[in-house]
Amino acid sequence: MKAFFKFVVEDFYIAIPMLLMSLCGLALVIWRLLLNMNAKTNMNEFLPGFQNKLERDGIEGALRYCRTRTDIIPRRLYVAGLETSKQGLAAMRRAMANIIELEILPDLNFLLPTILAIAKIATMVGLLGTVISMVSTFQLISTSSNPREYSGRIGLALFATALGLMTAIPLVFTHVLFKAWVVRYETKMKGAAQKLLVLAQNAKPGTAAPSKSAAASTSVQSKLVSP
Repeated sequence: MKAFFKFVVEDFYIAIPMLLMSLCGLALVIWRLLLNMNAKTNMNEFLPGFQNKLERDGIEGALRYCRTRTDIIPRRLYVAGLETSKQGLAAMRRAMANIIELEILPDLNFLLPTILAIAKIATMVGLLGTVISMVSTFQLISTSSNPREYSGRIGLALFATALGLMTAIPLVFTHVLFKAWVVRYETKMKGAAQKLLVLAQNAKPGTAAPSKSAAASTSVQSKLVSP
C-alpha cells in the first residue's frame, strides 16, 4: 500500500485519471443495473391478470391495464400491439417488431458502449503511464552514478498497467453479462409478443361489459314487451 500511495503521489498525472475512470465505470454499471430493474416482468403473474382483463373488458380494458404498469413488456411492447389490434394480427406483429428493434433494444443497450470504451481506454492509458514512467526512470538511471537508487521506480511504473487492468477487467466482464442479458430479454419479448397474438386472436370483439345506459334500455324494453 505504501508503494501504491507513492505511485499516486509521484505519478499523479496518470494515477488520478485512472482512478476517475474507475469511479466513472462503477457509476455507469450501477446506473445500468437500476435501469434494468424496470425491465423485469414475471410473465407467469402478469399473463393471467392480463387475460382476465382482455376477456372481461376487451381490447380497451387490456390496453388501460398495460398502461398502468411500469415494466417494459406490458407498458411498451403490449401497448404497441394493442393499439394496432383493429388493423389485424399482421399489423400487431409489425408494430411490436418495430418497437423492439427501434426503441426497446436501443434503450437496453444504453451505456453499454460507454462501459466498454472506458474498459479499453483504461488499459491503454495504463500502458501509456507505464511507458512514460519507464522512459523517465531510464533517463535518470543513465545519468546516475548509482543506478540501484532508481530501481524501485521501475516497480512503481508497473502500477499504471496494474491499475488499468484492475479497471478494465471488471468492466469488460460486466459488459459481457449485460449483453448476454439483453439477448435473453429479446428472446423473452418475442415470446411475450407471440402470446399476445394468440390471446388477441382468440379474443371476441365486444367482450367489454355493457354500460349502465345500455342495461337500463334493455330493462325498459323487456318491461314493454312483457304483458
